[in-house]
Amino acid sequence: MKHLELNDSVFLLFYGRDLLETGESYCPDTVDALPIIYKALNQAAQDSTVITVIVDRKSDSGSPTNVYRTRPDIKLTAVPTLCVLRSTGITSRLVETECFDFEDVLRFVSNRE
Repeated sequence: MKHLELNDSVFLLFYGRDLLETGESYCPDTVDALPIIYKALNQAAQDSTVITVIVDRKSDSGSPTNVYRTRPDIKLTAVPTLCVLRSTGITSRLVETECFDFEDVLRFVSNRE
């Protein structure tokens, strides 16, 4: 087993859970953004670690007491959210519609400083 080193490229990807009825996320922004995010990660960050975090339905994720919203080290405001994780915590993020433009996402995942 390889231990995760936070000086490596590590991304956290929060996105809306798929509905059993449709096989697509309850979140239209997640449906639109995931193909763009995965394409950028596959192109520029193949040697990175991506930790996916599935967020339940809007009723749960929209709650002001939701754990992802209330944890001071996460402070999730919307899905999808793509974060860079370093040893100091989350250092940068793209939120919701910021994940719609391939060139912006590619630039974000390519920046390894």
